[in-house]
Amino acid sequence: MADIAELERALSGLADRIATLRDKPEQGAALRELQAAEELLRSALTELARSRRRKDGGNQREQKLLRQVFRALPVPVIIMDTGGTVRRINNETTRLLGSPAGYLIGRAFPLLIDVASRAAFRSHLTAVLRSEESAAFLTRLAHQGRTHTVRLVLSRLHMPGEPQEMIAAVALPTEVQLSEAPDPGGAPDESVIMAAARRHELLSRLTRLLLDEESLREPVALIRAARLLATETADWVVADVIRDGVLQRATVIGPNDQPITRLQRAMETMPPAAAPIVGQVLATQSGIVHEMLSDDSLLGGDVLQAMRAGSLLSVPIRTDDEVHGVLTLVRLRDRPPFGLADLGLLEEIGLHLGLAMRAQRSFQRRAHAADTLQTGVLPRTLPDIPGFETAAIYHPGSGLRAIGGEFYDVFPVKNGWGFVIGSAAGRGEEAAAVTAMVRNGLRVLSVYESDPGEALRKVNDALVAQNTGLFVMAAAGFVRGRKVRLASAGHHPAALLQPDGGVRFSDGGGVPLGFEEGSVPATEELTLATGETLVLYSDGLVGSQSATGENYGEDRLTEVLARCVGQPPASVVKAIEEDHRAFCGAHVVDEVTVLTLRRSR
Repeated sequence: MADIAELERALSGLADRIATLRDKPEQGAALRELQAAEELLRSALTELARSRRRKDGGNQREQKLLRQVFRALPVPVIIMDTGGTVRRINNETTRLLGSPAGYLIGRAFPLLIDVASRAAFRSHLTAVLRSEESAAFLTRLAHQGRTHTVRLVLSRLHMPGEPQEMIAAVALPTEVQLSEAPDPGGAPDESVIMAAARRHELLSRLTRLLLDEESLREPVALIRAARLLATETADWVVADVIRDGVLQRATVIGPNDQPITRLQRAMETMPPAAAPIVGQVLATQSGIVHEMLSDDSLLGGDVLQAMRAGSLLSVPIRTDDEVHGVLTLVRLRDRPPFGLADLGLLEEIGLHLGLAMRAQRSFQRRAHAADTLQTGVLPRTLPDIPGFETAAIYHPGSGLRAIGGEFYDVFPVKNGWGFVIGSAAGRGEEAAAVTAMVRNGLRVLSVYESDPGEALRKVNDALVAQNTGLFVMAAAGFVRGRKVRLASAGHHPAALLQPDGGVRFSDGGGVPLGFEEGSVPATEELTLATGETLVLYSDGLVGSQSATGENYGEDRLTEVLARCVGQPPASVVKAIEEDHRAFCGAHVVDEVTVLTLRRSR
């Protein structure tokens, strides 16, 4: 067509020159000859164009005929590129494999070959690419629950319109096994049921793992999840997470039947940005599965080749509105490759991990805030009270919590010293704020009030006015000389350890702070002899339970105190702490607070 266009342009130029000759009569003979030549050339040009159109139409009809023949061939024929990716299939291939062309085209043909025969296929394919000769060999195709024993013939092929060489694979069936095919009218395939059950069990185990208390720490959850996946469904697991806006490698788990290798150590130090597959998952925010690896650089460098990787699966660790990282799994060449079912399962696992990480980070932020608040309700050190020795312990408990509402304090008052111990009926930042209000309010009022009961009463009215919705059980005392004025607002009675080993308890009682306006705490006055120890304790101590459900209670506390006769307060609180730990064992316990004062002279 380019030649015809050039010829038309030349003829146009010739016609222009002939037109200029018409104005010159002396050129009449030459003009007539040129006009005749122009007519002949135009006739030839017209016939040439007509011939070219007939030829092109013939080629198109020939190509249509060849496509129809290809589709109608009575044997399966697969056209693939030199990398083994399916580009075209005929109708018989669709019938044999039981999948439409839209599903098979673009997939790696070796995935349709039985795992045990793939190495042989790759060897024959390489031999065909290196020479012009075809290769014929027996192999097994496995797809849609069916196994086909075929004689596969591979041949190099140059196709019109294709810029690269192709491979034609003709599959001549010699045996078809249908025993594994599901019966549409009968019971479901047992292997399908087992595979679904295994996936469900894996997801259940992961969920239980993420809900475990220890998994509230993000590194623990990731490591445990990676180990579970490496044990159950992959050979290598790599987790990359985004922390403070930067993608970081969190964990690398290798085959569990091998010691930690240099490769694993090298992968741990590799930046995730060097892995193209990680960047692709982050960009698309969706999972990717490579059933047959053709690019060894997906994890950066030659890592996949060093692993002897056969297939790879990578999914985002995400929530509905945020991506927290990328989870990548690798299987070795001697294992069945990852498929679409695995991709769906791992995307669900990525969502579970994302939700867990969001909860972990929220918990950590709240715990940090709670720790900050906690410093406002617990004294760093106890002051020295003339004539007394003091000691205290506080344990936040082993349960799942951010912060509880327990507190204690020792502070100066008019002509003496004051102390308080208490707990709010709640947990978290709100409880810490309320206990800080009680602690600081009592400190302020103690400058003006000489009776702890009156100070607690005013704190109570302030809490009611604030309408916090929380109430606080508290016991406060003012120490002046040997006398202790003790007030209780719904708190446990204080224990008094006497020099002879006897233990008696104060009256306690009263209405908790913040419960109702005008409540008056229960008050009493104690006179401490030299060597007597006043012990105040929280509900977390006497209300705790053992693994068998038994309460610690005042009776057990009495026995512990009786064994501490004559000992300083530091030894008393240590004995209580050790006995409580032995009583509870591994059982989850609440907060525990103990404050002791001993009359030394």
